[in-house]
Amino acid sequence: MRESCAQLLYTSKRTDIPVIIIGHVTKEGIIAGPKVLEHMVDTVMYFEAEKHYLFKILRAKKNRFGSIDEIGIFEMTGNGINEVISPSKIFLDDIKDKKIGSSIVTVIEGTRPLLLELQALTARRNFGIPQRTVTGIDYNRFLLILAILEKKLKLHFENLDIFINVVGGLKIYDTSVDLGIILSLYSSIKNIPLDQKLVSIGEVGLDGEIRPVKFMEQRINEVERMGFKRCLVSERVNIKTRLELIKLDNIDKVAKEIF
Repeated sequence: MRESCAQLLYTSKRTDIPVIIIGHVTKEGIIAGPKVLEHMVDTVMYFEAEKHYLFKILRAKKNRFGSIDEIGIFEMTGNGINEVISPSKIFLDDIKDKKIGSSIVTVIEGTRPLLLELQALTARRNFGIPQRTVTGIDYNRFLLILAILEKKLKLHFENLDIFINVVGGLKIYDTSVDLGIILSLYSSIKNIPLDQKLVSIGEVGLDGEIRPVKFMEQRINEVERMGFKRCLVSERVNIKTRLELIKLDNIDKVAKEIF
C-alpha cells in the first residue's frame, strides 16, 4: 500500500494532475488501514454525513496548502450533491417569530460565519437520576453552563431531565454559543417564548461575565445580512451596525432585558 501510494504521488507531482485516494472509514470514524498513507499525502479530508439529515460536510483533517478550519456544506438532492451557497439560510428556514427553548447563535467555521438554531428542553423527573442528553455541543461546556445558571440565576436542575440539540446536525466547539445555551435553558425552564429575531453572541465566564469573542464584526455582519433585528452581546463590543445591540456585562441581567 505504501509503494502504491508513493507511485501515485510521484505521478501527481510530475504531471501536475491531482489524485484522489478514497479509503474506507470505520465505525469509529477513522480511516481504516495503515496510518502511513495519511502521513504521505498532502491533504486528508473527511466527507461527514448525519444519517438523519440531508446535509453533508467536507472537512479537512490535514492540509499542507492551507487551513484545516474551512468546511464545505453540501445538500443531497434528486440531482446529486449540490453545494449550499448560504448555509445560514438553510439552517434557519423554519424559524418562527417566537419559540420556547430555541435561540439563534453564530459560529465560525474557518472564515465563514454560520447562524444556527440551538434548542433546549427541560422536563420534570419525579424519580431516578435526571437525564442529560446533549447533541452538537461539548458536554463538559454544557455542565459548566448549568453550574453558572444555578449559581447566578438561582435555577435548579437537580430534578429535571435536560436535552440540548443543534438543529442541522452540526457539532459546535465555539464558546460564542454560551449565551445561546443560557437563553434556551432559561426559556424552557420558565416556559417563556424567546424572540427568534434575536441573535446571541458571547462567551460566559465562571462569574457570569459576558465576554466578546473573536470575529465579532464578521458575525454581526452575517446577522445583519440574514435580516435579524437585534443582537445580544457583551458590553465591551464596539461595532457600528444597523442592528439593535443589547449590551450586557453579566447574565444576571439577561432575565430582565430579554424576557
